Amino acid sequence: MKNFRSLLLAALSGLMLISVHTKADDTLEKIQKITLKPEILCGQFNQQKTLVGLKSALNSNGRFCVHREKGIVWRTLKPFPNILRVTENEITQWQGDKVTMRMDAKREPVIQMINNVLFSLMAGDFSQLEKIFQINAKIRANEWQVDLKVRDSGLRHAIEEISLNGGAYVRNISIHEANGDKTQIVFSDIQTDNATKDLDEISFYE
Repeated sequence: MKNFRSLLLAALSGLMLISVHTKADDTLEKIQKITLKPEILCGQFNQQKTLVGLKSALNSNGRFCVHREKGIVWRTLKPFPNILRVTENEITQWQGDKVTMRMDAKREPVIQMINNVLFSLMAGDFSQLEKIFQINAKIRANEWQVDLKVRDSGLRHAIEEISLNGGAYVRNISIHEANGDKTQIVFSDIQTDNATKDLDEISFYE
């Protein structure tokens, strides 16, 4: 499925913003105390993707929202506008007002796998995640880093390792793909809960 890698990258990137919590590990418990966990978290992202064999990186930017109950909205503004929404039941993509893709988790095993990862992250269900990732964390003062090394054979065809770091919120994510490509994402302009109610992205949860 040619869209698998891009779907998984966007979805995991959004979920990592609220997923660092609830493991009975001393380091992760300390990270839990530092990180804030709003119900809704929105902001800007700048993404740089380095492809094997290409000298120049591909840059994109946009906005995102992560809702604990409703999923993710990942809205790319440049270079090509599109919107990706990931919910428990489906993944939908828009270009302008037109739906260009809709994938039902019940009919697509790949989507079911993505959603299992995403909603385990949302629930902080590390009993499930540890089947997929080897989790390593470190903290220094109010700065932390978490590395997730993929051990699930199915997911390892797309992703090898994910690293994220931050303070009160995740600031950076680095995703190493199985084919050697690398994606760096930087988050900024974070808004939470009531401050997000008038943002355009919220309308895509309807």
